Amino acid sequence: MKRSRDMEKRSEISSAIEELSMMVIVKPGGNHEVAHIPIKPFLSLCHLVLQVLDKIGPSMAVLRQDVHLNIKKLEVVYESNPSMNSNLVEILKSEASNGTSRKRCSCSKAFVWLTRSLDFSSKLLQGLANDPKNNMKQVVEESYAATLAPWHGWISSAASKVALKLVPDTKTFMDLLREKDGNCDTLKEKMQKLSSLMVPFLEDIHSIIKVYNLDRLKST
Repeated sequence: MKRSRDMEKRSEISSAIEELSMMVIVKPGGNHEVAHIPIKPFLSLCHLVLQVLDKIGPSMAVLRQDVHLNIKKLEVVYESNPSMNSNLVEILKSEASNGTSRKRCSCSKAFVWLTRSLDFSSKLLQGLANDPKNNMKQVVEESYAATLAPWHGWISSAASKVALKLVPDTKTFMDLLREKDGNCDTLKEKMQKLSSLMVPFLEDIHSIIKVYNLDRLKST
């Protein structure tokens, strides 16, 4: 409980840095049987991303809803049997063996789309951290094109193009991300640190997703 209260006092960026700093992923290497992704820290990170998307405003409503539903899907599975479902890789393995990985409501699909949402958020923060004066709309468009657009169907892509018109200006977004007593330089440093942690973290996750042949999944 104390850790939860401490996280509430900090910004989403600081909390995400802490989550990633403590999270340990066991990479598959030559033997994917030993791979391990702890589900609770992963979902905590996704919840923080949800809060960042909220700050972008109504333009992210569709993506935010997808992230929320996919988090709930994995939470329900975890809570049904915490000891058995604490490792996301075991869930992927079980669905692969049952032939349900590509079913519409599978945990595998939820995990893939949550990972892609993390890709988008990482790219977005990286673009702003490199230059906080970058045009917010352009950074969001480039982040979307690089991470989510290749996997979206035409309906999702069309909805995203309309939503991009509602993106706030860069200063407004940065002010919302900044801690109460923080400044722009401190925020930039934290965004750069978070990006440096997310890149290898996501590379590890994508290597596991590829093992289970889920890396080419597209929305319907």
